[in-house]
Amino acid sequence: MKNSEIYAISILSDDCQGVLRDVSDVMASHGVNIVLAQASVFPAESEKKTSFIYFEFENVDNIESLSSDLLRLEKIHSVKTYQPLSKIFGKRVIIIGGGAQVAQVALGAVNEADRHNIRGERISVDTIPLVGEKDLAATIDAVCRLPRVSVLVLAGSLMGGSISDSVENVRSAGIPVISLKMAGSVPEHADLIVTDPIQAGVFAVMQSSSLAVFNIDRVRGHEF
Repeated sequence: MKNSEIYAISILSDDCQGVLRDVSDVMASHGVNIVLAQASVFPAESEKKTSFIYFEFENVDNIESLSSDLLRLEKIHSVKTYQPLSKIFGKRVIIIGGGAQVAQVALGAVNEADRHNIRGERISVDTIPLVGEKDLAATIDAVCRLPRVSVLVLAGSLMGGSISDSVENVRSAGIPVISLKMAGSVPEHADLIVTDPIQAGVFAVMQSSSLAVFNIDRVRGHEF
């Protein structure tokens, strides 16, 4: 029976064609199921660049054997194993909107997350203060592509138009959306409307928690 535990590895390699293919072939030969993949290139002073590849995966019988086989590849410099990010940064609360409102939501979220993380959970809070319909719509839509997002909080005085379409995209991806009470059409598309920004942050963390009794499904469409 395959091991369903999530593992993580990082690989440093030459930045060249075929490396990702070769790494994937080795991982496939071990029967692993990749659940997260990221790749980037480190800037270098010389012409020879280094590529950084990160995987999270399950269904591996022997992580040491997998690491050894990866190191045998010609272009691979190093292979390191880690705990998955879900055990380090955990579930993510994303807060987007105007700076003053974002700061107040973050205040509530960080204070509530502290209570949960002390008890062994892992909940992190990410923020970006941003204005302008086009930028907000693109940023909110990009939340669907971020890993481990458990809830999105929209904090501002006015949001609508194409931003509402992006909110619907986030919700269709299974990510609940909490909105501050504000002008514009966005609150009509959110799962929950909250007047107090600090309370909105608290609600967001409680929704993310596996220990809290709060469930946004029970209050969907309500305003507090």
